[in-house]
Amino acid sequence: MYAAAKEKVLETYKKHETRFDVLFFICGFIFDALLVTEIDHLFSIIQQAVYLIIIASFLHHEILFRLHKWRPPQGIMGRLWGYRNPFLHFLLGTLLNIYSLFYIKSASLVSSLVFLLLMVGLIFANESHLIKQAKVSLKVGLFSICLFSYISILFPIILGFIGWTTFGLSVATTLAVFYLQFWFLERKLSDKKVLFEAVLVPSFSVLTIFTLFYVLGWIPPIPLSVKEQGIYHLVQKKDGHYLLSTEKVWWKFWQSGDEEFKARPQDVIYYYSQIYSPARFSDQIFIQWLWKDPQNGWKKTDRIPLQILGGRKEGFRGYASKSNYQPGEWRVRVETAMGHEISRLDFEVTTDAGTEPRNFTVHEK
Repeated sequence: MYAAAKEKVLETYKKHETRFDVLFFICGFIFDALLVTEIDHLFSIIQQAVYLIIIASFLHHEILFRLHKWRPPQGIMGRLWGYRNPFLHFLLGTLLNIYSLFYIKSASLVSSLVFLLLMVGLIFANESHLIKQAKVSLKVGLFSICLFSYISILFPIILGFIGWTTFGLSVATTLAVFYLQFWFLERKLSDKKVLFEAVLVPSFSVLTIFTLFYVLGWIPPIPLSVKEQGIYHLVQKKDGHYLLSTEKVWWKFWQSGDEEFKARPQDVIYYYSQIYSPARFSDQIFIQWLWKDPQNGWKKTDRIPLQILGGRKEGFRGYASKSNYQPGEWRVRVETAMGHEISRLDFEVTTDAGTEPRNFTVHEK
């Protein structure tokens, strides 16, 4: 009875493998959407760590299994081993979804487009038949991406800042984990060349690419993210609240403030933002103002430092102002100390020659 039921299940799976793969992908995505909260949520951190440990164990035994150095035990564990591939790709897909969501939240789309497209491509590639039948080294490569992403998020949360120090620690820790995995396997296998190709080559390749992307500024500066931003005619802090004055009409729902800034003499431009960072996080970011020269393109002007503190769910509130400006196209970029872009906002300044009183709407934040 049991054998017949098992055979029927396997036959059904093989017959509709593509549909089952899509179902696994959808289930993983829904699972992420329901369980993933803030980037520093303890349950989420523990959940990711458990996933990574399970994947590392799968890959360890998969390498030994393919080299005929290990066989699954008899009983229920042995039977479950036959379903390792769907389960492994469910875990990898879930982690890739999680980190892609974190990267997207923390990214300026323009500066991180290449990296985000790579992450999205990996999510879909993980579900493909070619990846599932590929050599174990390719799966180790996907695991490397997940492991490094996890560690590179964990260090800023623990230390409370981002930069070359946290990035370097992330690279070193990831290498240490893979060397440890190599060492455990080396004790059971004599062929170091196979191990080198299966474990160290994909991990070194991934870390090299991530380092290159980091130098180019293409990797989003996780765990920072701009949750809200806008240009205003006036920003005032009163009784713990920020009062934002704008001329924006109600039907321009796509604008957060005065992205069409009509300037009269003595007007000051205010940039307001809410920047999320984890609890106990304290670091300095910069508000970079740029003006588009019609002849020579974008030119940097003021770069205003802003000390941010983490822990507020809606994000740390802060603003910068500019009184020396001219009509034309402008941009505000929120950057890390190293110049990695967190967010940007384009707006246009035009001259308002009117003298009649203006009607401002005041929003409280």
